[in-house]
Amino acid sequence: MENNKGLIKSVAIVIIILVVAFVVIKMNLNKIPSNGTIEENNSQTNTVNGKKLAAREVLGNKDDLVYFSVEPNTVIGGPMVFIGRVKGGYFFEGNILVSIADKNKIVIKEGHGNATGDWMKSDVVEFNGSIDLTGLPQGEAYIVIHNDNASGIKSNDKEILIPIVIK
Repeated sequence: MENNKGLIKSVAIVIIILVVAFVVIKMNLNKIPSNGTIEENNSQTNTVNGKKLAAREVLGNKDDLVYFSVEPNTVIGGPMVFIGRVKGGYFFEGNILVSIADKNKIVIKEGHGNATGDWMKSDVVEFNGSIDLTGLPQGEAYIVIHNDNASGIKSNDKEILIPIVIK
């Protein structure tokens, strides 16, 4: 009888440890960083070549953005791997447009991401992809998440602009 109580206690402790580990891992999945070269992420100011840059906010349909692995005002260069979540129907055939625009919001590098689950819904859809910032002009820029608007009708366009600094 004593041995059974000890065994039950041990099993209960192992279960508690597993549950806590699961919760910690699940919480950290929301903090997945990009694999690009990130120098600095300061929500107040960034410095590039000795020049202080003011923090900028996410623009466009920012309420559609649930999560993006590169935070606003991050200094980044080279290949960038990203994970994101958006709501509101940004996908066509599982594709979402993810590009880089200069400080004037002119696209300087086109790219895309792919849905990682059911994309045929207006609820939250997760996506991932990569884009290479190598050779792009340094300075203020934007990651542009744009709906893949198969209709071509301008009024159906939606985009989210996340400010970054290219090094």
